[in-house]
Amino acid sequence: MKKSSLTILGCHSSIPTKKFNPTSQILEMKGNYFLIDCGEGTQVQLRKAKIKLNKITDIFISHLHGDHYFGLIGLLSTFHLLGREKSINIYAPRGLKEIINIHFKWSYTRLKYSIKYVELISNKLEKIMENKNLQVFSIPLKHRIYTNGFLFKEKLSKRKLNIEEIKKIPDIQIFNYKDLKLGQDFKTNDGKIIPNNQLTFDPPKILSYAYCSDTSFHLPIVEQIKSVDLLYHESTFLKIEENRAIHTGHSTADQAAYIAKKAKVKKLLLGHYSNRFPNIKSFEEEAKKVFFNVEASEALKTYYL
Repeated sequence: MKKSSLTILGCHSSIPTKKFNPTSQILEMKGNYFLIDCGEGTQVQLRKAKIKLNKITDIFISHLHGDHYFGLIGLLSTFHLLGREKSINIYAPRGLKEIINIHFKWSYTRLKYSIKYVELISNKLEKIMENKNLQVFSIPLKHRIYTNGFLFKEKLSKRKLNIEEIKKIPDIQIFNYKDLKLGQDFKTNDGKIIPNNQLTFDPPKILSYAYCSDTSFHLPIVEQIKSVDLLYHESTFLKIEENRAIHTGHSTADQAAYIAKKAKVKKLLLGHYSNRFPNIKSFEEEAKKVFFNVEASEALKTYYL
């Protein structure tokens, strides 16, 4: 099965520049294509990343600051112009539905596909989506306006059949395969019990990804993102601008690293950099003083869980 991956489309804050794009990313997990935030220029970045627009089934918007959703109306319009008929789900704070509806009302646009909105209003960890392969939870963050991060968790797959070992047991029939995949031992006709782990392989490891942008340094999220395989945590500023981070509701690179360390995550990705710091490696250098497995995310780069 294809590995779960995260492609960064934009990882800077506020104003787009010739070099830098605001926040947006694509998470591919268990065959799902999730768009997480949609700053200006997202459509162009999707094309540069060679990601087919019609593969996107769900969109998650963290909050209603423009650098996280100003590209959305354009993307939804493009879906329409390309003849999309498949519905799309948008998970976002209350208010986004009204913004989008007003635009399409006054542009006299009647979309060829439907949009299902899930309006987020909770201030606690809450499951907002589930299908047969995974679950998605909202993570309450601490910002200047109502903001959520998102936790994506795979479900445990069924066990894999060890056909070579199964062939050695004539009593095992095809109709027994379902029980074996579910982890049950096998009982032969003469009453012998064969442990399941002799007849099957362990399923793939459950993977998880947590997205936390924008937020002040906020310790309560530690328990909610415990041991995730990959954490994207905003690091708008360096430590020398900590007071500015507090004032604007953002984090520094060393604060993001401290959250990662406390949560015992496998790997930390930094992002949402302020344009006042042109060298993003400085964020990585600062964070590595606190947490060893950290990388400064880069636009159009793909990371694997």
